[in-house]
Amino acid sequence: EVQLVESGGGSVQVGGSLRLSCEVSGFTYSRYCMAWFRQAPGKEREAISSIHSDGGTSYAEDVKGRFTISQDHEKKSLYLQMNSLKHEDTATYYCAIDTDRGAPYCHELGRGHIRNDMYGWGQGTLVTVSS
Repeated sequence: EVQLVESGGGSVQVGGSLRLSCEVSGFTYSRYCMAWFRQAPGKEREAISSIHSDGGTSYAEDVKGRFTISQDHEKKSLYLQMNSLKHEDTATYYCAIDTDRGAPYCHELGRGHIRNDMYGWGQGTLVTVSS
């Protein structure tokens, strides 16, 4: 059974930084797509960044240039470095992993799509950005 555990959320002031981590276990495929999603109050959960097992990354427009996704391929760990945080980044952040549907599919996902059928999800970690 696949399990994903996020950590690193919390409260930060506008302009600050946070680094989220996601540890994956029980996922036996060597090729995959991993992504960070977020859900703000009253909104749907949507992807904000993705990384394919081949290393290619993509970002939604509203986080591009501020957030950086990375992975430890051997550990299947996922990270999200968030800089220059804004009020509108306040949300619950989820990591997710999916079996490989091809790099183009993974990259398109990370540009900001709603997907509820990923292979595995983390429990979510809350990020609050305040003045």
